[in-house]
Amino acid sequence: MEETKHKRRAHYSGKYPRKFEEKYKEHDPEKYGETVNRVIEKGSTPAGMHIPIMVKEILDFLQIRPGQQGLDCTLGYGGHSRKMLEQLSGEGCLYGLDVDPIESEKTVERLRNAGYPESIFRFRRINFAEIDKVADEAGLFDFVLADLGVSSMQLDDPGRGFSYKNEGPLDLRLDPTRGLSAAETLHNISEEEFAGMMIENSDEPYAEEIARKVFSLMAKGEAMDTTSALCDAVAAALVRLPKDEREEAVKKSCARVFQALRIDVNNEFEVLYAFLEKLPVVLKSGGRVAILAFHSGEDRMVKRSFRELARAGVYAEVSPDVIRPSAEECRKNPRSRSTKMRWAVRA
Repeated sequence: MEETKHKRRAHYSGKYPRKFEEKYKEHDPEKYGETVNRVIEKGSTPAGMHIPIMVKEILDFLQIRPGQQGLDCTLGYGGHSRKMLEQLSGEGCLYGLDVDPIESEKTVERLRNAGYPESIFRFRRINFAEIDKVADEAGLFDFVLADLGVSSMQLDDPGRGFSYKNEGPLDLRLDPTRGLSAAETLHNISEEEFAGMMIENSDEPYAEEIARKVFSLMAKGEAMDTTSALCDAVAAALVRLPKDEREEAVKKSCARVFQALRIDVNNEFEVLYAFLEKLPVVLKSGGRVAILAFHSGEDRMVKRSFRELARAGVYAEVSPDVIRPSAEECRKNPRSRSTKMRWAVRA
């Protein structure tokens, strides 16, 4: 039998790795449990992984029983899926959907290694706007979960371009193999369209000033194809603000600009609208659905859909109010603070 050779990690300069591709713990966080627990206790999300949000509230509502069939519309890191699979106790089936070819492959491998074969966990690389196609294959579902947030692994990887905090290509696509990147999008729209996008998708108060500066720089031949280039343009657009408030204003505007572009690049509102329209069709009578939203526009869409369909008799019951994460969860996982959960029960 051939002896397996030990493979050393790539050498990096200094005491700690600086580049994301060299950060071995971020690429295999579950292997370093002690480090992960320390980071979480400090109120941070370990890079390379995602902490599932509002798990107790979700499980309390879904009331999953062995033998049922469920659907996780946004698999991500698989934290919610793993908890739902535990409730099934090896009986029944959970379908997981995701369009991200990079992270979904890692997640499926983790769940397989955790003891969940194809017979109980089935992954489909498909957008959750097409849940009707999944139901055509699987049949109706007893429970459905949709977590509309971007996963921490995507935010932390500079190569994906999701965060203004990290230098990388201005991409922002959940599926980088399809559609236009954020950089390409900027070169295919007008200044007025960009300003409108920022207002509609993220309520950016300086939308016109930022759009004017971005398009002025591009007209001069400056490339707007990296995260830092766009952040520099935002900072230049807000240079007239008082110095004592400028730094914080630039950070907030950068976050909103990236959010607006991400929503547009991935057609997030259109996808959510299609999902909400098809949702009742895939639920069994008495079937339960929980949705986590992180954007006021998304939450309004969910609220309106649930209430209108409840009045029409499609849903027997909907959450009377939005449900928020506990103060303790927000302390341990600050990324959960903006979460809004709503639920509905099929008539």
